[in-house]
Amino acid sequence: MKRNPRKLEWTKSFRKSAGKEMVVDSTLTFAARRNVPIRYNRDTVTTTLKAMERVSEIRAKRERVFYKNRMAGNKEREKAANRKLVAENQHLLPRVRTSEEMEDLVEEPFAEDLSLREPNQKLKRKKKQRLLVDGGVEEMDIG
Repeated sequence: MKRNPRKLEWTKSFRKSAGKEMVVDSTLTFAARRNVPIRYNRDTVTTTLKAMERVSEIRAKRERVFYKNRMAGNKEREKAANRKLVAENQHLLPRVRTSEEMEDLVEEPFAEDLSLREPNQKLKRKKKQRLLVDGGVEEMDIG
């Protein structure tokens, strides 16, 4: 089955046409094949190997910079998407109380009661009542 390689997302041509890989870079020309036979020379081989290492270092550095530039706006987009999600699903989040509401909930006489209470005085125990089938009530201590 024939397919257009620019439409298949895993191909090099797609990645280059979609801007996901570097297209214009001088280091890419070094990777091009040259089918020109050259007579063997030890010095040229050693210099070529050193140049290949250096070119690969330069290419890796440029690819990192290219990737960082391409991903630069992702954090802002992700924050905007998260804010939108929170705004749409506000009803699912627990309600956060303000400091004024918290002050209303705190009973100051209760706090004073604890500090004024004698150490040998016992706290009141909570009791739970359970209705029995025969109509009686059973009391249970909790905590």
